[in-house]
Amino acid sequence: MDPEEYRRAAYASIDYIVDYYKTIAERQVVSDVEPGYLRQLLPSEMPQEPESWDDIHKDFDSHIVPGLTHWQSPNFLAFFPANVSFPSILGELYSAAFSAPAFNWICSPAITELETIVLDWLAKQMGLPSEFLSDTEGGGVIQGSASEAVVTTMVAARDRYLRDAIASKYSTEEEKEAAIAAARGKLVAFASDQTHSSTQKAALIAGVKFIAIKTYPEDDYALTGAALAKAFKEAEEKGLLPFYLTASLGTTAICAIDKFVEIGEATKDYPHTWKHIDAAYSGAALICPEYQHYLAGVEYFDSCLYVRKRKYLTDALSITPSYLRNAASDSGLVIDYRDWQIPLGRRFRSLKIWFVMRTYGAKGMQEHVRKTLGIGMHFTKLIQAHPDVFSIATPPRFGLTVFQVVPSKPEETVNDVTMKVANRINNEKVIFLTASTVDGKDCIRVVTGSPWATDKAMSEAFQYILRVSEEERQT
Repeated sequence: MDPEEYRRAAYASIDYIVDYYKTIAERQVVSDVEPGYLRQLLPSEMPQEPESWDDIHKDFDSHIVPGLTHWQSPNFLAFFPANVSFPSILGELYSAAFSAPAFNWICSPAITELETIVLDWLAKQMGLPSEFLSDTEGGGVIQGSASEAVVTTMVAARDRYLRDAIASKYSTEEEKEAAIAAARGKLVAFASDQTHSSTQKAALIAGVKFIAIKTYPEDDYALTGAALAKAFKEAEEKGLLPFYLTASLGTTAICAIDKFVEIGEATKDYPHTWKHIDAAYSGAALICPEYQHYLAGVEYFDSCLYVRKRKYLTDALSITPSYLRNAASDSGLVIDYRDWQIPLGRRFRSLKIWFVMRTYGAKGMQEHVRKTLGIGMHFTKLIQAHPDVFSIATPPRFGLTVFQVVPSKPEETVNDVTMKVANRINNEKVIFLTASTVDGKDCIRVVTGSPWATDKAMSEAFQYILRVSEEERQT
């Protein structure tokens, strides 16, 4: 593809993307394809001769797009908000054009420095303490996902604990190595039973134990300081070493918010235990001042994934073979983000953030958050207006409503009718939502965050849910 062919293809692609978003509400939100459909449509081997872009794009439109789930559709009410905007799409375009692995500053200085700047902008806008800014001992880093953030901090936490809490008690290297080897098998990470599974998976990767702490409805399923203190004590009585904790600002299933202040007070006697906040679900709302009170207690925590002291990441993850050495890195005057993450290479993600921040501004981003959370509350009120059909299962928060369907027949349980409704809705594919189980209760989750979401679309979704629920309660 020569430059002029690329120009024509790019123009056509932009037109296609714009048309896609203009019609996204009319598209069936979930695909009708069956598992393995694509293998039936594509050749078994790569082409030996070049093919035209027109032919490639034709197959993209006829084979790939029909197999997509349309996450940005106003009828996508599942999982969690994963928004896309036109400025972010342009950021992807330029990021691909100026491709660089960006593992150190010299790869492309602008990639590293822009990331530092936009993350400081975001930290200030969210009201994070100054210790998390890059001009202190801390700073932020863009990970590929919240799960990567947990793995990264858990590795740093493990190394810090073994060095500071274990090896520091001994004088010789042999004694230190023996003590570390003995302690490794006793390390245990904690989270609540509502926390995202990424903490348990990180424990598998890090080779440590994991304990989930039970939460209760009277606490709104939040992890409390008392429950944590009890769990730590019980673990120590078994000879285990609490070295890591994930607390949540909005759990995935029900958007539970853990008690940060209580947790901080309960862990004062555990100075070597790393405390991490997973704010993947609700953290974006902190850009609005009215939600920043949820940060109370963040001063007790080590990461979010901003870190209070970046040296713990670099101590655990820094390896510098000769081919990565350069004068800028050796000077200590630049950040090499490869030492803040598991992979070596990284993408130019900060460009997307910069484009979005400048296009929307803080006010525009706040308006988006308030709008989508308002749409979520609109749905909650519709559910609450029909107590004979629906019951709210957990407190609605940050655009998420978790509810059950009330049975009309004595022989049918709430769980049975709720799952009947959820399964029928997803089979009919008018909208897409997810179910979850909370303390033995099967629930339906509805959440939206799409820039294309509206009160009207949510009202139509509710009327459909209501109709299906009423029909299933009678059958």
